[in-house]
Amino acid sequence: MMIDRLQKHVLPVVIVVLALLAVWYAAALLMNHGLAESQAKLKGEVLTPSGLWLKSYTLDKPMLPAPHQIAAEIWKSTVDVAVTSKRSLIYHAGVTLSATLLGFVLGTVLGIVLAVGIVHNRAMDKSLMPWIIASQTIPILAVAPMLIVVLNAIGISGLLPKALISTYLSFFPVVVGMVKGLKSPEIIQLDLMHTYNASQTQLFWKLRFPSALPFLFASLKVGVAISLVGAIVGELPTGVVAGLGARLLSGSYYGQTIQIWAALLVAAACAALLVFLVGAVEQIVNRLMGVRPEMRQ
Repeated sequence: MMIDRLQKHVLPVVIVVLALLAVWYAAALLMNHGLAESQAKLKGEVLTPSGLWLKSYTLDKPMLPAPHQIAAEIWKSTVDVAVTSKRSLIYHAGVTLSATLLGFVLGTVLGIVLAVGIVHNRAMDKSLMPWIIASQTIPILAVAPMLIVVLNAIGISGLLPKALISTYLSFFPVVVGMVKGLKSPEIIQLDLMHTYNASQTQLFWKLRFPSALPFLFASLKVGVAISLVGAIVGELPTGVVAGLGARLLSGSYYGQTIQIWAALLVAAACAALLVFLVGAVEQIVNRLMGVRPEMRQ
């Protein structure tokens, strides 16, 4: 049983990861080969083909860092330095995650409130929903600097501006998912509740909201990941010295591509962790509601 489970779930992931690593190393060699060759000529070095290949994987500022270089940078920036150090990726990740979680909570609350209003009020559905959709057509890279400048002008700075950018991105999937979920009960179910003389409040809590939970959690997984993107984008135009966005910005200033890729992978790991936590909460809620595993498939 255990061997079958490993073959079914673990082995495909391992094969994909190994294939990605092979492609990555090949791409790093192709992209860094010319740079390594030019540096060797400038220094008057005569390298064998194998030596040139090795140099392509050990450049200080490669065009595309090799996986082992990024792993070494992550290790150096997480294990070899104190968590409170400005050089620690854990410290920078904590700064970004604080804005991410605040923005995610605000976006979730706003999205649920708007969805409830849209489902129960036809005027809100016709007037508000088109504007909600249109708001997502504006590039966040254009919105973020303007929002931060305006908030700084009225004395609001620090965590809140970044959180509001995360809110701007994360509320949309929650609105769409909750509207779809709250409207998911079938007519026969609604008629049955009306037969029982259920009030609108009872109809919401006993039918609409439980039916919307699968849609809500699917939206939350998207929202929490995009909220992290919003927090990172919010750090880019502010000139902050802490956060994964600041780490990316400083790396781009000085051409530290290894630092940039290390920050990107840590950001991806943070997003995966947040999505995993939302999924864990979903499983707990499903268990409390008595949902059987086969019902979730």
